[in-house]
Amino acid sequence: MLNLGRLKVLSEVVSKGSFSAAAESLSYTQSAVSQAIARLESETGATLVVRDRRGVRPTPAGATLVTHAEEIFGRVEAAEADLAAVLGVRSGRLRVASFPSAGATLMPLAVAAFRASYPGISLTLAEGEPEEMAPRLKAGEFDLALLFQFSGVRERPGTGLRSTKLLDDPMHVALPAEHPLARKRALRLVDLRDEDWVQTSASSPCARHVVRSCLAAGFEPNATFESDDYETVQGLVAAGVGVALIPRLALTRVHRGIVVR
Repeated sequence: MLNLGRLKVLSEVVSKGSFSAAAESLSYTQSAVSQAIARLESETGATLVVRDRRGVRPTPAGATLVTHAEEIFGRVEAAEADLAAVLGVRSGRLRVASFPSAGATLMPLAVAAFRASYPGISLTLAEGEPEEMAPRLKAGEFDLALLFQFSGVRERPGTGLRSTKLLDDPMHVALPAEHPLARKRALRLVDLRDEDWVQTSASSPCARHVVRSCLAAGFEPNATFESDDYETVQGLVAAGVGVALIPRLALTRVHRGIVVR
């Protein structure tokens, strides 16, 4: 069986990119780090890291082992937390992840209410997009994650995970205030087929949803500007360079130069 301590050393070496930085992070000597890696390579029968001018990097075998090691560390920490709960420990921690627009709207009050009710629990919050946070939740890095998904794109939670729907967050059309369609009562997506579009980065879930929605309406959006900051998106729309679809949670502050429909 592989030794967890040596796996931790390998993970730290790969993360820091050098033996010396890993040693400092772990409060080990550099010699102890080198010995741990050598022992682990002996146990696995594989070269796990290589050194070059750019520093230390993992071999394919090393990268695979680090991926599994991180999952193991997460599950060990989760087991320790569960055991503490069973034993009635009144202190502990709750690690929460959220996507940015929820982090700016829903999470502040939730965090404040939780801290007031459970002052002995240490609560941490990390932000990121669902495609980044969901794998980390499954790996045990978080205890709870607030994520989003669009209709027609449903992912089942992983083994040991449970999902609960909290709310709907509809998308709204944002138009420049002086746009000819800004005062149209019944606005359809197809009405925007000849417009330039401002959207989040092409690989993001929101951008993919915009493209799917437009294709379903019979046209492909001409995305001319991209930004993952919805305030920037609003600013670009207000400047008249395009239109956008923006989720309601990202519209708590509306730029005075746009109209939201």
